[in-house]
Amino acid sequence: MTTGTPTEETDGAAKGASTALDPRLLVRQEGFKGYAGDLGRRLRTGELGSVPVVVGLLIIAAVFQLQDSAFLSANNLSDLFIQSAGTGLIAVGIVFVLILGEIDLSVGSVSGMSAAVLAVFNVNQGMNEVLALILAILTGTAAGALHGFFFAKIGVPAFVVTLAGLLGWNGLMLQILGPTGTINLDDDGVVAQLTNHYFSDKIAATGLATVCSLAFLGFSLLDARRRKAAGVPSRPLSEIILRTVVVAVPAFAAAAVFNSYKGLPLAVVIFLGVVLLSDFVLRRTTYGRKVFAVGGSSEAAGRAGINVPMIRITVYAIAGTMAAVGGMFFASQINAANQSSGAGSLLMNCIAAAVIGGTSLFGGRGKTWSALLGALVIQSINSGMALLGTGSAVRDMITGAVLLAAVVIDSVSRRTQKTAGRA
Repeated sequence: MTTGTPTEETDGAAKGASTALDPRLLVRQEGFKGYAGDLGRRLRTGELGSVPVVVGLLIIAAVFQLQDSAFLSANNLSDLFIQSAGTGLIAVGIVFVLILGEIDLSVGSVSGMSAAVLAVFNVNQGMNEVLALILAILTGTAAGALHGFFFAKIGVPAFVVTLAGLLGWNGLMLQILGPTGTINLDDDGVVAQLTNHYFSDKIAATGLATVCSLAFLGFSLLDARRRKAAGVPSRPLSEIILRTVVVAVPAFAAAAVFNSYKGLPLAVVIFLGVVLLSDFVLRRTTYGRKVFAVGGSSEAAGRAGINVPMIRITVYAIAGTMAAVGGMFFASQINAANQSSGAGSLLMNCIAAAVIGGTSLFGGRGKTWSALLGALVIQSINSGMALLGTGSAVRDMITGAVLLAAVVIDSVSRRTQKTAGRA
């Protein structure tokens, strides 16, 4: 004998079934055993996340430390983080482009051109350095938006558009620099301080680690409260605390390293701030969800009412902006803009940083934290090779092998997920 209407019974049964079958609830009910089993399941089905790159970083650190004990010294690690900033900042823009399933070959040339624009306006024309810096960054934004326009509105393949940009912007840079080919910047200027300024007070590094840890804890608690109020699965307090500890340990370890040398580098603060902001944009805003939607399927995104051309243009504008910002950091390292700015292996390193960090070349998947992790991997290899006195040829071969390994892992991961019905 029924006690309610068929609709009520059906809704109640469906609700009970969805609750009982929700894997997140089952995992949390089993405690640490459940989380261990869930991790194993994710790895078996190709959901590797940041595991490969973190393991790779640990292996790289162990190998080079065994070869030269100076690798993990406070001096070397501090320099490693600073030198990763330029590549990592450009790689943040590349992450946005890769999520679309596209590529940008122009970022190296855009970074060099932007540095040249800064130098000419500030040094040759006597413009205020801050204003010249803003105009140089906007130059990168305009270049990226132009690439996006030709790709999204005209229909020229992104590979061709950005390849033309690689050649064109490099030529413009040489033209701007003039016959001397080098313009030195002010040793005490704003740009020079980007990679040379340290917050020497120990409270700066420790305070930043504390703020980051507490902010992570606060946002996690807020998210759990919001989910609980909405009646959807949320992380229990024990898991939130454990995740906060996982974040806090490397944060305070890094703070201790910086305080053992000259203090907290300004470059690290800016790089971390950009990564956090871009991560928020991608994961917590409507715009970020649209970027992932276009990367997953541009046709489906268009049918859902998303302005696909505008998303593509803005993504390339972001890539150009980040290329210009990264160019300022490279100019800061040599305190000049010259003909080699943005040249060499910079382009490949920036793309490799995004891919090695975990962003998929196939689109629709990635995080801006990939730029940070990937840049650290590449700079760790460069730093280790430099300590061992190994030539650039061997360094490039090793970086290429690591990049290939990252792409292979991504390909195998996607195939495994499809086989498991999770892609």
